[in-house]
Amino acid sequence: MNDPINRAGLGHRFWERKPLSKLSQQEWEALCDGCGKCCLNKLEDEDTGEVELTRVACRLLDDSTCRCSQYDIRHQFVPECIVLTPRNIDSHAYWMPSTCAYRLLYEGQPLYDWHPLISGTAQSVHDAGVSVQGWTVPEFEIPEEEWEDHIIVEPI
Repeated sequence: MNDPINRAGLGHRFWERKPLSKLSQQEWEALCDGCGKCCLNKLEDEDTGEVELTRVACRLLDDSTCRCSQYDIRHQFVPECIVLTPRNIDSHAYWMPSTCAYRLLYEGQPLYDWHPLISGTAQSVHDAGVSVQGWTVPEFEIPEEEWEDHIIVEPI
């Protein structure tokens, strides 16, 4: 198996040995599986707090790679984009996708076998059918009052 994590100088299965608060920036970033679901616009019920995903994606999401097209400077275009950190995950885990490594580890759950840190390839998240690759619509094409028409069930 090709182990990109060890090639990058990260320890083998570091996420199982360290709490989230002790991860280096490189380790933290490596937890992202590249599914793109966190970049989908969400609707939150004000009464229940329930969060639903829509297929309406942030204007910066590259639908083919499921990555932010302007990650390093995204706040210049989307000031409200949340930078998830070990310090703020307490207040953001509830809206993260159920398959998200950050949420899983925060909740004490293991990563899925398709996660690139386990499979050794970034393609595994797409092959498993849990990414948003190829089926989102850009937010600038759908008026916000119509987002409810685009609610989806999270692919897991």
